[in-house]
Amino acid sequence: MKFARLGAPGSEIPVLVDGDRHFDLRSVTSDVDGDFLAGDFRERVDAARAAGELPELEGAADLRIGAPIARPSAVICIGMNYAAHAAESGSEPPKIPIIFLKTPNTVVGPNDDVTIPRGSEKTDWEVELGIVIGARAAYLDSPDEADAHIAGYVVANDVSERAFQIEVSGGQWSKGKIAPGFNPTGPWLVTPDEVDVDDLNLKSFVNGEPRQDSNTSDMIFDVRTIVHHLSQYVTLEPGDLILTGTPQGVALSGKYPYLKPGDVVEISIDGLGHQRQNFVAWEATR
Repeated sequence: MKFARLGAPGSEIPVLVDGDRHFDLRSVTSDVDGDFLAGDFRERVDAARAAGELPELEGAADLRIGAPIARPSAVICIGMNYAAHAAESGSEPPKIPIIFLKTPNTVVGPNDDVTIPRGSEKTDWEVELGIVIGARAAYLDSPDEADAHIAGYVVANDVSERAFQIEVSGGQWSKGKIAPGFNPTGPWLVTPDEVDVDDLNLKSFVNGEPRQDSNTSDMIFDVRTIVHHLSQYVTLEPGDLILTGTPQGVALSGKYPYLKPGDVVEISIDGLGHQRQNFVAWEATR
């Protein structure tokens, strides 16, 4: 199944996506949020569709695409999870997962404009596979238990400001990760039965020029290992979002320029969809 949220920010309508058709889910849930995902949501949607209770949403193609999940309670990220990216960053591959946090207000629609922060000279892109939690996870006994706690997967752009992250970080990465809008997400939440999460191609482009081109099979720590590891330190709640790291090909490598106003970033993951963001200059508001 593919789920999306369509409409203006704060007023998104939850929908089931089937090809070019969008079925209104408001008879089943008010939103694609933790409460919805914590239940038997696939069975509920199947039953409602079979009963003819999911009308097609008129004008869906003309609506803004929001993040496919409502604002999560937590966004937890894994750093340097592709060996080639660690190398281009000048680091050895980690022996245990590196963890940092993004704030919930970073989560925006996949095609929303992204504002380059005031004073930024090193804003960067990062295509990433995102995990959406579907059942509370704490102290899992093994990675084999992780699948039962995963609602689905999303495309995410872990937008980063490298000077804030590294040069003025104070030893923590999150300072360069938490500007509003720094986590375009979607277009869809795709349930695990729809994709082979261990073999997905990831790509990014800047102004139509290729940047990243890799596969999730190159991750140092796979999805199940990540969920198990995190559960030893944090209680994962339904609707939470985990970003699993980015492959090589970012501006931090020194091979490409950092983003400037007017640049367009496109990212995609096989089976999970495509994003396109315009990067715009920061402007003071009253």
